[in-house]
This record gives sequence, structure tokens and C-alpha cells, in this order.
Amino acid sequence: MRRLLLALIVLVALVAAGFWFVTAPRSLAEADLPDHTPDLNNGETLFWAGGCAACHAAPGAGDQDLTKLGGGAELASPFGPFSVPNISPDPTTGIGDWSTLDFVNALRFGVSPEGRHYYPSFPYASYQHIRLEDLIDLKAFLDTLPAVDNAVAPTALSFPFSVRRGIGLWKRLYANDPGFTPDPALSEEEAHGAYLVRGPGHCGECHTPRTVFFGMDQSRWLAGAPLLEGDGRVPNITPSQDGIESWSASDIAYYLESGFTPDYDVVGGAMAPVQKNWSHVPAADRDAVAAYLKAVAPQPSAN
Repeated sequence: MRRLLLALIVLVALVAAGFWFVTAPRSLAEADLPDHTPDLNNGETLFWAGGCAACHAAPGAGDQDLTKLGGGAELASPFGPFSVPNISPDPTTGIGDWSTLDFVNALRFGVSPEGRHYYPSFPYASYQHIRLEDLIDLKAFLDTLPAVDNAVAPTALSFPFSVRRGIGLWKRLYANDPGFTPDPALSEEEAHGAYLVRGPGHCGECHTPRTVFFGMDQSRWLAGAPLLEGDGRVPNITPSQDGIESWSASDIAYYLESGFTPDYDVVGGAMAPVQKNWSHVPAADRDAVAAYLKAVAPQPSAN
């Protein structure tokens, strides 16, 4: 019995050590960052394309307050509510004391400056594809925005979702492919659109159905999905009969600019703030997104 007990203790220790190893947060070191002078104009484009204001500005904020990123909203989910943090340059309640490296590791690897996993309600599974130079530009632009003194209570989910270390396993399945490699079959414009959709725009986070482990099902890319925050569905945006087959590329680009659909309807629901953000993005970027969406593989709408 003593030998059996000892063997059991050793086995448990090995399993615990293995779990600790495979769930360890990944991150970059300072030396891994490129030597890059921040481009604030590009940082602003990424700010709007990334939809930062849609989540981190105060709920119902008007146009003049969209750059005040004090957080405070709650995102409903099947696991419980996620608190939206303050990402303004306030050094106490926001991210004003973050280094560029802290910011890059948060967006690319979903890791806090303290080395803890962030919940994937923060869409780093998409943001991992943003180029390092673009992340540096975005951080520099965020640093120019108003500091908002607003302390947001951290997300507090019930067990077992409260054990953040386990998120490391989820990341190995769904957030383990940093960087972006364009499909060589795409044109230059379509490849740029693919980058904006997959990375900064994080369109797949809503428009792609989830697996049983709540990662994006890449085999059903952009085929529509249930709305995670409640009842309803997010539409299919592939060029299929179930999706936007009848929309031209110019229809898509104009929708992102104006909010008007080809049949003269107006954007609504969760897409309204997204479209408002994209109206600030340069026309060439909206055109690139439109070109890419017309080039993706058509998919029937997901159930």
C-alpha cells in the first residue's frame, strides 16, 4: 500500500507539473520587438478597425466620447459576465503605466503584465495576427487619448472558469498561431482585406460559429453564428446564397462607410457601433475588406 500510495503521489505530481508546463503563458521579450518608429496615423486606423471604442468607451457614448476608453461595460456570456477594462492612458485605473512590450504581449498572446492569462472575451485569438509594427503604432495612438479615471472591478467567474491557468490549454487549440501569412491565391488588395478581417477587425469572433470548446470553427469561417450575448444570430457574411452573394464589393464598402444596405435598410444591433468605427477607416481599407469578403469560400449558414 505504501508503494502504491507513493506511486500515486508521483503520478499526481507529474500530471500537475505537466499541466503547469503546457499551460504556461507565452510572451515576447524586449529584444523581440522590431526597431520601429510609431506611426500615429496608422495607429488611429487600427484603433477604428479594431473596434476599441465599441467595447471600451462608455455604453451609449456619443461621437465626442468614443476616444474616452474608461471601460465599465459588461459582456454577457454562457460562462458569466465579463468586465470590460479601462484601457485609457490613466496610470492608475487604465494602462498608462504599460510598456509597449506589455501591450504587445496582451494583444498577441493574451497575457497580462503580471503574467496571467486573459479570458478570450478579449479577442486575442484574432489580435494575435496583427503585425508587431501595427501593435506598436496602436499603443502609441492610445497613449495620445484622454486619461479616464475609472476603476473597473475584475471579471469574477465561478469555478472552474475562475481558474485562469486552464486558459493555457484553450490557447494551445485556438490562439497558437501568431503573425499573419496571406494566402498566395489572393490579390494584394484581397490579402490586405484578409489581414484586416482576421486581425484588427476580428470579424470571425462574431461571424464564425464556435466549437464545443468555444473556439472559432475555422472550417465554417464567417458562416454566421448564434449571438453569444443573448438571443439572436450573427449573419453569414460569405458570398453564398445564405450570406452576401447578392452584395457587390462596392455594396459592402458602402455599408461599412454609411450603414446602408443594398436594399436601403440601415445597420442595427451589435453591428451599429462596428459600422460607426469602420466609417472612420480609410476608404482603401474598406475596399480591401469588401474585396476579401467576396473572395472567401461560400458557406451555408451555420445552424
